[in-house]
Amino acid sequence: MTSQFTEDQGNRRAEWWRGASIYQIYPRSFQDTNGDGVGDLPGITAHLPYIADLGIEAIWISPFFTSPMRDFGYDVSDYRNVDPIFGNLADFDELVAKAHALGLKVLIDQVLSHSSDQHPWFKESRSNRTNARSDWYVWADPRPDGSPPSNWQSVFGGAAWGWEPRRRQYFLHNFLESQPDLNFHCQAVQDQMLEECRFWLERGVDGFRFDACNFHFHDPQLRNNPPARGKALEVSSVRPGNPYGMQVHRYDKTRPENLPFLRRLRELLDAYGAVSVGEVGDEDSLVTMAEYTGGGDKLHMAYGMHLLTDEFSVARIRGAVEAFEKRVKQGGGWACWSLSNHDCVRVVTRWGNGTQDPAFPKVLLAMLGSLRGTFCVYQGEELGLTEAVVPKNRLTDPYGIAFWPDFKGRDGCRTPIPWTPEAPFGGFSGVDSWLPMPAEHLARAVSLQAEAPGSVLDFYRTFLAWRRRQPALREGSITFPRAPEPLLVLRRESPGQSILAVFNLGPVPAEFTLPPHIDPLHGHGLEPAQLHGRRLGLPPWGGFFGQSRPATQQ
Repeated sequence: MTSQFTEDQGNRRAEWWRGASIYQIYPRSFQDTNGDGVGDLPGITAHLPYIADLGIEAIWISPFFTSPMRDFGYDVSDYRNVDPIFGNLADFDELVAKAHALGLKVLIDQVLSHSSDQHPWFKESRSNRTNARSDWYVWADPRPDGSPPSNWQSVFGGAAWGWEPRRRQYFLHNFLESQPDLNFHCQAVQDQMLEECRFWLERGVDGFRFDACNFHFHDPQLRNNPPARGKALEVSSVRPGNPYGMQVHRYDKTRPENLPFLRRLRELLDAYGAVSVGEVGDEDSLVTMAEYTGGGDKLHMAYGMHLLTDEFSVARIRGAVEAFEKRVKQGGGWACWSLSNHDCVRVVTRWGNGTQDPAFPKVLLAMLGSLRGTFCVYQGEELGLTEAVVPKNRLTDPYGIAFWPDFKGRDGCRTPIPWTPEAPFGGFSGVDSWLPMPAEHLARAVSLQAEAPGSVLDFYRTFLAWRRRQPALREGSITFPRAPEPLLVLRRESPGQSILAVFNLGPVPAEFTLPPHIDPLHGHGLEPAQLHGRRLGLPPWGGFFGQSRPATQQ
């Protein structure tokens, strides 16, 4: 008979993702190996030891599939192949094998809600109303006056409807017009997209990050969205000047029909022991995150935009986590928190208010790694990279080009990783890259920080290794003892360990009175706090970890 201990150990291995750290790789900007100025899969493979040495447990690779690259890979024209600028399937297989040999799990992006307009499916679907895939995309007749069938807006600006003269119908596109939405009300589409996932599961991936996973279904009645009545959407990629924020998106996304499809998706993933992270962009993403991860039969994890916005405060961070925890108390859902990604301004710039203090990115990681949930680190965060200023004539992001100068797009967080200041173009490529290498980033290059005690990179390695040895930070419950801004205080508790963490999220020293019987924890890499009895003194952007003394020693 299997002992309870052995069974529990097996369950924990199967649920490696709970409390794990994930490193997001934007392949265009990680490492170029073939001299075309664009990063590729062999470049990722070459630096997998670097990622493993960080103490990271999994990688998430943004899209590398065949694509016309109008949205840089999030417009897929072949779900089962690698775009030639990134390499080929053999390169991908080599990447997976090396990652697994290093103990790294591999998650890849899947863009199920929409394809490229260059995908053969859409080319066939748009040709007429009688072809075999005529209902694979969302088609609708115009209103009598020729206008679109609903008031739905595209995230990238303007109406979410494109016109096809051959069918004399509109097609739905929630993003670029070149990204038509697949019709998930069609059973054949659901079946096909599950098979696209199966293809990569058979190649050994450990899971997926599902892009825009609440956009799969639309209201078949095409009812108009109600106005937001002056309150813009709380989504980091939607700026005040974007009309998308003028609606409550009740009918164009987050429809109830999505739940049965997510259950089908989970059945497929469970058959391969794979995991899922869903991206949720919604008015109240915390509610949707809880709904999509609750019950253990849909997504494993989900993340929203609550920590990717401009507001930086203890109330913001604590409120987001508490609200999510309240909603999943009974349903068992799980969050995946992040502070940066390929779609938003880098957090050091967005929240740092111009600070150059290396303590700032350190305390952000310590705080992020202390929240209950899994967390993502976006490439370059471990170097403390700032948002790059990309000249208008070098912009590539269609979103930024459309909204310039009100919104300068997403290129500033996508510039290449600086590996060494000595080599041309920061060691990323032998030629000028697809986005410029910022001069200020060269001073934070990997080679400069790798052997520098106290650097941001050195701290990442120290903290992530230390955190993996703290069961309370990986698996424990979370509560937030109240403290005034800018102090964030949290307690994580698991059987056998209770950790109290205190973070000063401000640029001036702060004090806090610890509860009784707290002993300092060491080895996490933060600058030591000053402790006089129970009086804790924290430096600017400082932090403290303490452990509750066992009752027998109090």
